[in-house]
Amino acid sequence: MGMCRDVKTEPRKPQRLGGNRAALFAYVMAGMDIMAFTATGVSLVTYFYGFMNFSITKSATSVTNFMGTAFLLALFGAFLSDTYLSRFKTCVLFGCFEVVGYALLAVQAHFRQLRPFPCKDVPLSQMNQCESANKGQLAILYAGLYLVAIGTSGVKAAAPPLGADQYDEKDPREAAKLSSYFNWLMFFLATGALFGVTFVVWISENQGWDWSFAVCSIVVGLAILFLTMGKSLYRNNVTNGSPLTRIMQVFVVALRNKNLRFPENEHELHEIHDKEARYDTEILQKTNQFKFLDRAAIMRTDQEASTSNAHGPWKLCTVTQVEETKTVVRMLPIILSTVFMNTCLAQLQTFTIQQSTTMDRKIHKFEVPGASIPAIPLLFMIVLIPIYERVFIPIARKFTGIPTGIRQLQRIGVGLVLGAVSMAVAAIVEKHRKSVAIKHNMVESAAPLPMSVFWLGYQYAIFGLADMFTLVGLLDFFYSESSSSMKALSTAIYWSSLAIGYYTSSIVVNIVNKVSSGWLANNNLNKDKLDSFYWLLAGLSVLNFGFYLLCASWYKYKKVDVNPEDDVPSKKEAKGKTEMSIV
Repeated sequence: MGMCRDVKTEPRKPQRLGGNRAALFAYVMAGMDIMAFTATGVSLVTYFYGFMNFSITKSATSVTNFMGTAFLLALFGAFLSDTYLSRFKTCVLFGCFEVVGYALLAVQAHFRQLRPFPCKDVPLSQMNQCESANKGQLAILYAGLYLVAIGTSGVKAAAPPLGADQYDEKDPREAAKLSSYFNWLMFFLATGALFGVTFVVWISENQGWDWSFAVCSIVVGLAILFLTMGKSLYRNNVTNGSPLTRIMQVFVVALRNKNLRFPENEHELHEIHDKEARYDTEILQKTNQFKFLDRAAIMRTDQEASTSNAHGPWKLCTVTQVEETKTVVRMLPIILSTVFMNTCLAQLQTFTIQQSTTMDRKIHKFEVPGASIPAIPLLFMIVLIPIYERVFIPIARKFTGIPTGIRQLQRIGVGLVLGAVSMAVAAIVEKHRKSVAIKHNMVESAAPLPMSVFWLGYQYAIFGLADMFTLVGLLDFFYSESSSSMKALSTAIYWSSLAIGYYTSSIVVNIVNKVSSGWLANNNLNKDKLDSFYWLLAGLSVLNFGFYLLCASWYKYKKVDVNPEDDVPSKKEAKGKTEMSIV
């Protein structure tokens, strides 16, 4: 009985929130989402052309619009996540949209009456049965597609910061794990994408599109279910109003105060200190860049200052709010200087796949699907990320003393250099491919050249390495530099830059065709000058890197104001006042 009393009276240890265990659920959610999205993105043009009877041009445009919209809408998902919903609720809500979208596409692909009679591989005697999709069929198609785009955008905006939220940046031990989190996030994204371009693409080509879309719907549904299993472990963000509104307030108040005199002592600028601030509030140090914005924190000393109206959010801002705005403004050139790399990525996902269709894709008796060629860089990334995390970072840390080995902006720069190298290698490989076509008198032939498709692995491998440096560096950079009220928005900024890269790709191709009198206009890669186009991209990538160096050297990392005399809560109090609330 005594033992029973001891068990009953022994206090329960509180469950520890956050950490690697909680982040694992975000890894899986992001990885399974990208698995479905990537599989759909790389093969959707085949579905449009072969089963919905779109023209080649309309098929390509529809895919570009779908991909670009999915990435751009991440800004909307991030807005909701930062302003109204937690990251967890955003993932669940938008994930449900995605499940419904894939299910709708699966239903349309399964029932013959919901899509037109397919023209692909139809004998000439039956060509009169081919027809364009009617309005009802198009309505189902676009409803499914854009439910997927809306759903995946919210998951992309909220899942990465949900995992990052599980590490406290103010704790040196957890802050060191934050950079590792982004490395392993990239590992899960690459693994998910690899399964998408192999397993799911194989299903679409061998079992049918209805099975492929159904698998995508099931995969995302299971991801949501798995995410909810970790509900009790999450540190969840506390919404603090719209970050976009806070930025607008700074600009409006700065303009309103343009005629006010700066105080002689900068400490007289408005700020909330010590016990006035919430425990989860970062107090940022004032910087000297964009001094005009500092006017938003000038406190009025006339009669108007005595009224409550003079201290509203559209009348007076804190120094921290001003510095948050400055950080966003400082990030813009960094974002712009990384867009062109995404333009190069779009070429690898279009022209390189077209190159693969002219080459020998057989491994013994198995023929590699053209849409599965992106598996090459993904395999390299899956192998290289653990090496980078376990070997490179510890060695670099000994020389630099930086927990992450090298700073985020340095890492992004390395990726941009490798991106330029990959374009140069792509030009060399394409020159060799054309020489093989000429040597074997196959310039006009549609038969595969006697040249293995794995020659494309060189450019893909280097670009995969570039993506590993740049993507992880950008995600880490945007998350670490943003204030706690705009973490999801900063993550969405990367996805929006990817969207701009896709849109810019089409513009670049059209301009090059006009200026060069048709480098890429022959509709025959053996006659086109794709190698010259790749050399042009390599040269522009070098110029872009020069622009990036200027932007990176100008950028000033944020500094959080740490005052040792402040009343810092004890560990027990901190757990009670934790900045993250249980869902």
